[in-house]
Amino acid sequence: MHATRTTTSATPANPANPANPANPENSANPANSPAGTELAVSAEIGTWLENRSARADDWTAAELVAAKRGRTVSVVIPARDEQDTVGQIVRTVRTALVDDQPLVDEVLVVDSHSQDRTAAVAAEAGADVVAQDAVLPWLPGRRGKGEALWKGLAATSGDLVVFVDGDLYDFTADYVIGLLGPLLTRTGVDYVKGFYHRPLLEAEHREADGGGRVTELVARPLLNMFWPELSGFVQPLAGEYAGRREVLEAIPFVTHYGVEIGHLIDLVEWRGLDALAQVDLGMRTHRHQTTQALGRMSGQIILTLLDRLRRHGRMSLSVPPATLLAQFQRTTGTGGTGVERDLVLTDLTLEERRPLEAVRRDGRGSDRGEGSNRGEGSDRGEGSDGGGASNGGDSDGGARDDAGTPAEPADPAEVGDADTTPAPAADGEITERLRDTA
Repeated sequence: MHATRTTTSATPANPANPANPANPENSANPANSPAGTELAVSAEIGTWLENRSARADDWTAAELVAAKRGRTVSVVIPARDEQDTVGQIVRTVRTALVDDQPLVDEVLVVDSHSQDRTAAVAAEAGADVVAQDAVLPWLPGRRGKGEALWKGLAATSGDLVVFVDGDLYDFTADYVIGLLGPLLTRTGVDYVKGFYHRPLLEAEHREADGGGRVTELVARPLLNMFWPELSGFVQPLAGEYAGRREVLEAIPFVTHYGVEIGHLIDLVEWRGLDALAQVDLGMRTHRHQTTQALGRMSGQIILTLLDRLRRHGRMSLSVPPATLLAQFQRTTGTGGTGVERDLVLTDLTLEERRPLEAVRRDGRGSDRGEGSNRGEGSDRGEGSDGGGASNGGDSDGGARDDAGTPAEPADPAEVGDADTTPAPAADGEITERLRDTA
């Protein structure tokens, strides 16, 4: 990516201006003023874009194999009702990055309550397949994409973990190569986000970059307001990303579509912006969600961001946000509302999984080991709005996601790096290793 630096011109406040008599320090030193802060952030983003942005074709698979130096790589594909696409994704990874070049050591599909042949198709293509609820089965079940990602992290053993959505029509091995490139070749990078051209397909109309509607209408404005240091991410809600296991296991996972924005915020607060990178993966085409589904997704993302504002001390809310989303859909009758629409209510309450290393540390028998995050020892089960694994973040695709209950996971800064990484499992040993995880 060729970054263009853009700076904001600002005129320092006049020290004699009585409009701000209580804060002459800001007037005397533009760097301490809001405008000065914005200029500093703009410069930081420009430097970050130059140093931490790349293209997938900056590396070849052979170059990354040489750079592995004994490290192992797991690819996790969360999928719900993706029988039409998941097989080709798995075959591409196995052919190009397992058989032709030994870059990937493990390919796992997490089947998130599919009603079609997703699991069978993935297995036939050569993936290890686990049912979402079969991973750490002593924990109360949850629904949602973030839950599938967290379970996939628990069910794999690679030192580096790559997450790829299961609904991609034009997936290539470059997705995995690009996401691994900075982790294997650049010092200090812990987490890599993908970005791409995202065409919006509607009937016979194709808009070159019309996808990512939730990003442009919700996530990007909010990040620019509250975490401007993250405004350099082209697609902050992208469903393709990779990270170091010890870092991923030390952060909480929101179980629904807030998972991606939660990761970015928690990681920039804990590891700093320079530990994050992004890679241009080319083109991403997938099925899109309805406007109502995007509304639910947006609500989950907003609630996650509000929670992070409170958690990281950037804003306090005297009144907690309501979590019940009211939507309307056309009906032939009055729907009991008097407006000839059906009233649809969805609970978007935030629910999270605690950092995986904390669950392992507490052990299977511990109340905190249940990982419900509603409160210690809670036996709350699944959420209320169905669940989907793939099509996460701002994918605009596929199945609905759901939420759960308020969370208070460990602060990543307090958890720190994991001390150990589980040893890789041989084929067929995933279930046994999971049984012994906690």
